[in-house]
Amino acid sequence: MSQIIEKISNFAQAIELIETLSLQEQEALIEIMEKQIALKRRSEIAASISEAHDEYKSGQARLMTVDELMAEAIE
Repeated sequence: MSQIIEKISNFAQAIELIETLSLQEQEALIEIMEKQIALKRRSEIAASISEAHDEYKSGQARLMTVDELMAEAIE
C-alpha cells in the first residue's frame, strides 16, 4: 500500500513541477511524451504479434474466421 501512496505522491510532485514550466516547455514536454507513448505502444504491438506468431507456430493458436471465433466464444 505504501508503494501506491509513494507513486501518487511522486505523480503529484511531477505535476507540480510541470506546472512551473513555461507554456512552451509544457507543450514540448507533451510532444516528447506523445512520441514516447507511441513508441511504447508500437513495442507492445510488436511483442503481441511475435507472441501470436509463436503460438501459431507451436499449434497453440489457429487461423479462424470471425464467425468461427464468435461460435467458439459462445460455447
